[in-house]
Amino acid sequence: MSVFELKLPTSDYKALIFDLDGTLVDSMPVHFRAWCRALEDNGAPGVFPEDVFYAMGGRPTRDIVEIINGEQNLNLDPDLVARSKKKHFLKELGKVALIKEVAVFAEENRGKVPMAVASGGSREVVEKTLQLLNISDWFDEVVSCSEVANGKPAPDIFLEAALRLGVAPEECVVFEDGRAGIIGAREAGMEVVVVPTIPNLV
Repeated sequence: MSVFELKLPTSDYKALIFDLDGTLVDSMPVHFRAWCRALEDNGAPGVFPEDVFYAMGGRPTRDIVEIINGEQNLNLDPDLVARSKKKHFLKELGKVALIKEVAVFAEENRGKVPMAVASGGSREVVEKTLQLLNISDWFDEVVSCSEVANGKPAPDIFLEAALRLGVAPEECVVFEDGRAGIIGAREAGMEVVVVPTIPNLV
């Protein structure tokens, strides 16, 4: 059970943008297991240590595969690995849960200010996760990595979320746990609430 205190926004805000995995939803251990199985499926077990996985949190799957290829001198097919990883994750989707501290704040702001999810995951997985947890209707917009030119740590996904919400970037607050997302949100000119990464809860 997660227990921590969020440093909530220090300024007035007109919109809230939430990363999903590891921020709003405790799903990172499930994602890590899915990664391990996907890499095994593709003949590359043990090439993605858990600490490296957490350090890359928020990046699109394809980008991570390309980094692994470069660092491990491998030639993994990013599309094959991504499909395998999604399949394994969806098999365990029922094991994910809301991160209470963030979910409480999101629910308190529901209907009061525009809110979006900006996730490095695929739209299918993001939407299924939100539906499973019955929180789809909390958010006005969902932006996935496939809907922008550059994934995190680029600011694209946050700027797109702000654009869809009709709010200037500097008036948005982002909740993020991953290094890549924190960098991207700050580059977008947004205040960031850093959510502690809490592995091994599932």
